[in-house]
Amino acid sequence: MLHGRNREQDQVERLIAAARDGAGGALVLRGGPGIGKTALLEWAAELPVGRVLRGSGVEFEAELPFAGLSQLLRPVLDRLDRLPGAQRAALAAAFGLAQGESADRLLVGFGVLSLLAEAADDGPLLCLIDDAHWLDAVSADALLFAARRLSGEGVALLFATRDGGFAAPGLPELRLSGLGPVDAARLLDPELDPVVRYRVLAEAEGNPLALLELPKVGDQAAGRPLPERLQAAFSGQVAGLPATTRAVLLVAAAEDTGDLAVVLPASRGTADDLRPAEAAGLLEVVGTRLQFKHPLVRTAVYHGAAYSDRLAAHRALAAVLTTSDSADRRAWHLAAAATGPDDEVAAALEDTARQARDRNGYGAAAAAYERAAQLSQTPADQARRLLLAAENGMQAGTPANAVTLAERAAALVPEPDFLAQVGWVEGRAWFWQGNYQTAYDLLTAAAGFSDDPGPILLQAVHPAWYLGEPVLSECLDQLAKLDDPLARFQVASVRGRPAFVGGMPDAAPRDLVQICGLGFVSGQDAEAYELTSALVGRCRAEGLVGLLPTLLFFQAEAEFFHGRHRDADISAAEGLDVARDGGQPLWISQLSALRAVLAAVAGASEDCRSLAAEALAAAAPSCEPAGHTWAQWALALLDLGEGRPEAAVPRLLSLQDDPYAHQVAAYRCVPDLVEAAVRAGSPAVSLDRFTEFVERVQQPWATALLLRCQALLGGDEQLFQHSLALPARPFEQARTELLYGEWLRRARRKAEARTVLQRALEVFDRLDAHPWAARTRTELAATGLPTSEPVASAVASLTPQELQIARLAAQGLSNKDIAAQLFLSPKTVAYHLYKAYPKLGVTARSDLPPTFRAIMN
Repeated sequence: MLHGRNREQDQVERLIAAARDGAGGALVLRGGPGIGKTALLEWAAELPVGRVLRGSGVEFEAELPFAGLSQLLRPVLDRLDRLPGAQRAALAAAFGLAQGESADRLLVGFGVLSLLAEAADDGPLLCLIDDAHWLDAVSADALLFAARRLSGEGVALLFATRDGGFAAPGLPELRLSGLGPVDAARLLDPELDPVVRYRVLAEAEGNPLALLELPKVGDQAAGRPLPERLQAAFSGQVAGLPATTRAVLLVAAAEDTGDLAVVLPASRGTADDLRPAEAAGLLEVVGTRLQFKHPLVRTAVYHGAAYSDRLAAHRALAAVLTTSDSADRRAWHLAAAATGPDDEVAAALEDTARQARDRNGYGAAAAAYERAAQLSQTPADQARRLLLAAENGMQAGTPANAVTLAERAAALVPEPDFLAQVGWVEGRAWFWQGNYQTAYDLLTAAAGFSDDPGPILLQAVHPAWYLGEPVLSECLDQLAKLDDPLARFQVASVRGRPAFVGGMPDAAPRDLVQICGLGFVSGQDAEAYELTSALVGRCRAEGLVGLLPTLLFFQAEAEFFHGRHRDADISAAEGLDVARDGGQPLWISQLSALRAVLAAVAGASEDCRSLAAEALAAAAPSCEPAGHTWAQWALALLDLGEGRPEAAVPRLLSLQDDPYAHQVAAYRCVPDLVEAAVRAGSPAVSLDRFTEFVERVQQPWATALLLRCQALLGGDEQLFQHSLALPARPFEQARTELLYGEWLRRARRKAEARTVLQRALEVFDRLDAHPWAARTRTELAATGLPTSEPVASAVASLTPQELQIARLAAQGLSNKDIAAQLFLSPKTVAYHLYKAYPKLGVTARSDLPPTFRAIMN
């Protein structure tokens, strides 16, 4: 029975009720040791729900890959065959059920989500994870990834964790505080001496475990922090046990699974030796596993033992863990027993690291390589293993730690070849943290040390791009010396107009990403879109989730430039979700900024400002965020659309100078700068750089934009007409028509103005470009032709994900096919379709194709 937890119980009950209703969600219970988190989990397990899965973190298990996840999901692994191929393979490799190729760490998270959804097919599912702060890193990452995406799955995920551990951004949290005086008093033995009762109530501060245990301690450890007093209470109880019982408990505390088939042989004890500890309430035996009453009991047993006894316990455990499936645990126990360098143990840990990496447990691999380095006898072995730890740390999404490890490696072996390897790893780690100058300096230095500088210089162009001139030119000069088709394409994209390198069918998607982005630099938008779309398809099929934010940014960029604004927002929204989950600040910034531009075009001012703020916040200290140019363009477009051209001008002018002037958004926003400057009455804008761009890319749409700019600056009607005669993108064509219509109306040629303005209005309404549509209506009214507001599009109320799913369903894809393509579960797909149907005014899947043919552009 719980006392004083009505508020907490209500919130947990709401979460489980949501799962029973087919929705779902997650909640993090946070509080200090003994505050009642575990008791609340136990209470939740008794609530009406279809099935309960349990897992927990264990302090001595934190380096073992997927240990927590395996414990939680072991009962439902029979559903593994129902998952899409890439997810099934990733999970099978993670759990050691099959050999698998190296996979993206985010793919494991998608696999966990799908497996939980499959397990909830028979009814609502409750997952309870205790001591989440001790989960191994890969289990924690995968569970958090799934927890953020549980809506519509019928799954409730409840974490319990201590303060200061298990960061869970994006999840609701409930902090447990101490019980009130009345409820605290109800936990105490009514026969307790009044003096002791008063002391315990004062010292326990409402902590339920302290209220139960402090009466057994007396004044022992008085004045020390509460967790230490509780540990002392348990230490005192352990000290009173027989020596044979204490020996078994020490081995059990050093072991992570509680498996009696391991604990008893290693401790040379018997089941009878456990009875005194059971009678004292320090542990319980469930089946063939021993469970401590509380993690503080384990801590008290382990740290209360002599150092030599702890080492002996780890050696004894290593001696009995001889099977192939326990090699990881054996290696870590040998490492825990080591008191100095030991090459044999270091080699065993390196084997463990390789196996963890092969199972996509990159964080565990990094930890094993780092510990192996500590046990290595030679500086060369230490440095090599530290660098391997850094590389796996990069894969695990911890670039800051990768930098530290790489720096330690460099200090041990200052040889050119090795320093080139270090610079390659460390430079990329700094780049992904947004520190472009440091990344560039390290990569170019590494290229100088290397006999094969090409791959390193090809990577160096990434930070150079964000640093701008003169760094970019310096990098391009070095690339120009390489005999490499991608290097030639990079140089020509910025300095000329290359033949588009869209081939290389055998190349990996990661090697082709740069071509997509550079296609926009050279004005080859259609070719870049075709390649990007193909690569997105490959990433979906092959499970390359971590690459999706990059490619979806380029896809959204192409869709925006082609006037397909809804498609662009769908792509950018999906990419942003994955970038947030994967901890990719560069693409969080870029995708947020691009979505801000789309929001500005639609006149969604609050969305535009919040997305731009997110884009500008995703940066390393003293570094410009990657999405700076797009974010400034977005805010300027918002000003322009809302009739504040004088505010837009300085924003757009700031992008025409280094370090931004070479970037795609800086070129593409020049027509907006010209329009804002003319409307603000300050048309002294140079078109020299934009003219050079147009002449370099030789694209009709670019020429049309240049002619529009010249028409605005010079008031020349023929330039307007020449611009409109060229093939152009729908949105930009309509904007030219609006500007020309305004010019005609001011020239008192109202009939001609109406024709042009009506064409523009049709496009603006179709694209939901509300500020431009409103401005066009005002102009039409001034010509004597008032217009009515359009009926809202049926898709306008759909979220990007609802629209994406509904369109795929309209194309004939099943829920399972859609789920596999979008890394969702079929149940989530059905949930979003259920929400989309009434918004679209349909009642059945068969209604979707004609509906979309009628309403989509």
